Amino acid sequence: MPLPRRVVLACTSAIAPLHEGHNTGIWINEAQHPFNVFRKAGFEVDLVSETGKWGEDWLSIQPDYLNGKDKENYEDKNSEFRSKLDNMLTPDKIDSSKYGIFFASAGHAALLDYPTAKGLHKIAIDIWTQGGMVCTVCHGPAIFPGVIDPATGKSVAYGKTFTGFGTEGEELMGLSDTMKAWNVPWVEDVAKQLNATYAPAPGPWDAFHVVDGRVVSGTNPASAQETAEAILEVFKTL
Repeated sequence: MPLPRRVVLACTSAIAPLHEGHNTGIWINEAQHPFNVFRKAGFEVDLVSETGKWGEDWLSIQPDYLNGKDKENYEDKNSEFRSKLDNMLTPDKIDSSKYGIFFASAGHAALLDYPTAKGLHKIAIDIWTQGGMVCTVCHGPAIFPGVIDPATGKSVAYGKTFTGFGTEGEELMGLSDTMKAWNVPWVEDVAKQLNATYAPAPGPWDAFHVVDGRVVSGTNPASAQETAEAILEVFKTL
């Protein structure tokens, strides 16, 4: 039986000071670009956060990162993407059997709530168990330790190769001190925990993604679109 052409696009519900006191939350393009790719391919997409709340990452809506049609689409409260953001679903509203892809968008805030987001974990586990995909971008791998394959008792990413925003990028952004105070694993820490191989992009800001079976991951905001496109290519083979 073919997998449903529907995507759960997970979003962080955490909000915390990061950028010189400005908040981190959802990195908008990491949700928006995959949303557009999936919708263009004819997939239904539902945005879900653990609590139904969301906030934008302040840096992600600055002109260097959000501009042109992306900015117009985000600021248009009647656009499909913005409407789904503003009417964010909670995990209890999702029937996992109706979805074939779980995609974790990010923002630094994902490091704070994805590790304990039991509702999102269950959705991802259900989709994986029925043969679907569990995929991430940037800080999204923070969700992997909680997504346990019932067949192995280990994370769906255990022993695999994945990418995400690495320690070098955090240090170049000058965020290390604040993030250390959060006392949560960073992306490369998650890879070590899962006996996985962390694959860095050629440079922290370069678009890059990794495909390892039904786990597809992207490094950073610049990778969000190509990661979604790679996900669709794998999906065709399932």
